Amino acid sequence: MAIIVRLDVMMARRKVRSNALARAVGITEANLSLLKSGKVKGIRFSTLEAICRYLDCQPGELLEYAPDEGAEALAEAG
Repeated sequence: MAIIVRLDVMMARRKVRSNALARAVGITEANLSLLKSGKVKGIRFSTLEAICRYLDCQPGELLEYAPDEGAEALAEAG
């Protein structure tokens, strides 16, 4: 996947534990763990907003676009 989730990095910078963030945002620790690992297909904007508010950060600090090498070759060929 070309989207990399950096939530764990921001949580470490802010010294926030998973259980505290999950409780504050209103999601389960299991779902937060899936989000941190990048094993989700999407996130609600309301959840992203709540995370950014709690961690005092921007969405771009949590998500990074890094194109796959195969995708770059396809884009150049097409």
